[in-house]
Amino acid sequence: MTKERAGFTLIELLVCIAIIAVLVGMLVPALATARQSARTTVCSSNQRQLTLAWTLYAGEFKDRAMPLAYWSFAEIGTGPVVYWWGTNEASSVDHDRGFLTPFLDAKLGKASAYECPSQGWGTYRPQGAAKQPTSTYGYNGYYLSPAKTPGWGESIGFRPWRRVFEIDQPSLLAVFADAMLAGGGGVKDFSSALLDPPMLFEDSGWVRNEYPTTAFRHSRFKDQMGDCVAARADHSVATVRGRPEWRVDSSTYISSIGEVNDPCYVPDWKRWVRPR
Repeated sequence: MTKERAGFTLIELLVCIAIIAVLVGMLVPALATARQSARTTVCSSNQRQLTLAWTLYAGEFKDRAMPLAYWSFAEIGTGPVVYWWGTNEASSVDHDRGFLTPFLDAKLGKASAYECPSQGWGTYRPQGAAKQPTSTYGYNGYYLSPAKTPGWGESIGFRPWRRVFEIDQPSLLAVFADAMLAGGGGVKDFSSALLDPPMLFEDSGWVRNEYPTTAFRHSRFKDQMGDCVAARADHSVATVRGRPEWRVDSSTYISSIGEVNDPCYVPDWKRWVRPR
């Protein structure tokens, strides 16, 4: 007597394949969400470390907030600009000269505490001629160290260099945040050490910043703005969901948190008056 061997029919096999395809289709979005969440968690940890190092710096310098950069001839001569994370030269990046280096056990590079995991090396261009990672976080020097902020120092240098205990609303002021500068024209975005406010101070008063640097790169899907991670002066870290009305560049999702300078960027901006 011949014994028949059990097996799948074609219809059963197709049904199994269809079930597996449905399960995979349900699983992939969940995995993508989990990956985005993990990156946001790492980014929050990075910025918490930066803020702690920033506080340690202030403790060593009579509570004075860290400068964003030394950029004037009186400070650097003909040498490179010294940013809070180091220098950016044609041949290399010198991390040892960064203001946070003595206070943070991390080296500048790929997947370091200076680089947001949602904006890894290769997805942006470093400002300057160097071909190495710098940082994808911006520092709020516009408020904390006005005269030490390249690009703006000459126009806002009359404002005081802040001491940590003088900060208005430390639980709301952003010290560090996800940052990037739009490249435009198909050019990759540039890294930005500056966390610029949505409004800039000029001779005529406050004007809209047409080139903001706050990046909403976390949990971004399709054509919606994502989240921005920002570290506050009180060491708290917040995730801020972008709003359509904040959008400046619809392709890069680089904007500002809100449309006015307070409380995240320059809490006392309404009191700014140029000395006569």
